[in-house]
Amino acid sequence: MIPVKPKKSLGQHFLTDKNIAQKIVNSLTWQGYDKALEIGPGMGILTEILLALPDKEMRYVEIDRTSVEYLNTRFPNVSEKILNADILEVPLSDIFRQPFAIIGNFPYNISSQLFFRILDHRNLVVETVCMIQKEVATRIASPPGSRAYGILSVLLQAFYEIEYLFSVPPQVFNPPPRVNSAVIRLRRNSTVNLDCHEGHFHKVVKTAFNQRRKTLRNSLKSLTGNLETSEALWQKRPEQLGVQDFVKLTRLLEHST
Repeated sequence: MIPVKPKKSLGQHFLTDKNIAQKIVNSLTWQGYDKALEIGPGMGILTEILLALPDKEMRYVEIDRTSVEYLNTRFPNVSEKILNADILEVPLSDIFRQPFAIIGNFPYNISSQLFFRILDHRNLVVETVCMIQKEVATRIASPPGSRAYGILSVLLQAFYEIEYLFSVPPQVFNPPPRVNSAVIRLRRNSTVNLDCHEGHFHKVVKTAFNQRRKTLRNSLKSLTGNLETSEALWQKRPEQLGVQDFVKLTRLLEHST
């Protein structure tokens, strides 16, 4: 089989280290599910290990037609489970109707969009193990008070427990990326719904962090209207607030209108 040539336009960096691939697959807990979706299998370094797992139901989504042809040749028994499509356009609920996990080496240029899709399907996607740019991994996993803590941190931590698992150096990829990578795990928490309007919550979080150097009283002026309050939260900066603090702020704003 002729190896697939990585395409820069698709942000392809194929993992070549089988030990790291094994560590990634081993990071799936299989707690509460027996199905998983691999995003961007490429040349199948994770796929080969996943196929060896007993009693697991797998699906694969790959946008690159050349990679799909390679995978069909290498793993002919699973060709019907490989979907040649853009994961950002695939309804995840059409792939599995029951709880499942997502695993993969996420293309760096669409990782944030993928996390928002996971949030949209959070009642189906109970776990995600993924390799992403280290800077993004650190941001997502950072607790309140950290300089890296930001919008994606809050939105994901509202519904997932997040663990930074391990770092991955550039030299184990073909071609090597210009940045370091990391593997993180997201496990669905017990929150079913936020105690506020979710759309309003997103708006408050994004507005606050868009001016993160300001106190919330100043950064959220466009949303507060005539709200007058002595609430101490308004004197803080956004990185000092946890998920429940942002929920509280959102409820205050909702009750003021």
